[in-house]
Amino acid sequence: MRCAVFLDRDGTLNIEKGYIRNVADVELIPGAARAVRALNDAGILCIITSNQTGAARGYYPISHIHALNHRVVELLMQEAGARIDAVYFCPHYEGGIVPELSCSCVCRKPAPGMIHQAIRDFPDIDLKKSFVVGDKATDIAFARNAGCKGILVTTGYGQDVLSGRYQTLDVAPDAVCSDITAASTYILRTAVR
Repeated sequence: MRCAVFLDRDGTLNIEKGYIRNVADVELIPGAARAVRALNDAGILCIITSNQTGAARGYYPISHIHALNHRVVELLMQEAGARIDAVYFCPHYEGGIVPELSCSCVCRKPAPGMIHQAIRDFPDIDLKKSFVVGDKATDIAFARNAGCKGILVTTGYGQDVLSGRYQTLDVAPDAVCSDITAASTYILRTAVR
């Protein structure tokens, strides 16, 4: 059984810039590629799990979300040879304007649908040994709902979550880390493999 790290995208791996309309504007958080590479080198699966409501809101098509995801994966590989093992995203949003995407679902964080999909694709994942890393309270609830440990990073919206200005932490994180580099170090130090 393997440990996996479920990584949020915006504000965790790449700099939070709102709804990115231009793929060229994607910029990794400093150290993110080396942090993911360290997890790769330890044999830990690295999987992106991200809520992406831009298509449901009518800002751009789903193909643009795929392009943004591809750019993040590409930058991680270019900067440090870091590998993402899979990418899952939820395009749904009940308040959206695109009818086929404006619905409730089982994949929007904090619901654990994306992790359940990962288990179908990687049946050797041990959720009790696995981690979610993200910058929102919903990431920590996502971890709990799937039976993983949750790490809140203070990049992106993380500092606002801690101060109570953005989302409410109904569930305490297992750790609070300054960024993905510190989270990777924490995981490597505490993971049971």
